[in-house]
Amino acid sequence: MKKTNAMRILDGLKIPYESAEYDDDGEHKLEHGAAGMTAEKLGIDPARVFKTIVMRTETKETVVFCQNALCEINLKKARNACGAKEVTPVKQEELLALTGYVRGGCSPLGMKRQFRTFIDQSALDCDKVYVSAGQRGVQLCLAPENLIKACNAVVTDLKL
Repeated sequence: MKKTNAMRILDGLKIPYESAEYDDDGEHKLEHGAAGMTAEKLGIDPARVFKTIVMRTETKETVVFCQNALCEINLKKARNACGAKEVTPVKQEELLALTGYVRGGCSPLGMKRQFRTFIDQSALDCDKVYVSAGQRGVQLCLAPENLIKACNAVVTDLKL
């Protein structure tokens, strides 16, 4: 498998990780629970699979949130975490130009720019977590502390 930007970043930081591949059916609509389907395809607990959600504040700042597949993001908690009055998801058609990633393959690592990143505290309940490797059908598996370090993320409660 070809290395993704996210993998190269982890390699550069000397952070250990594993990659896991699964058959991607191209279904990445939010209402269909793509992160949950990923967990099912990999045969792992969905609490360990973290979806990457890119949002924009009222001041047009781009912020990134990672939440496990079992939970939705509480928008009030997300606003409080980043100090915004409003947060709204980035439209699917804007995602590639903004991050370098497509929906279903958006990693919190290796975006075109480093955006402020917030990871739900439930990650710390896991010995390993899974996030997109930056390509549909490929996940990275690593210790949550290492993901937090690599993303320079803030850990907070984002659960609905």
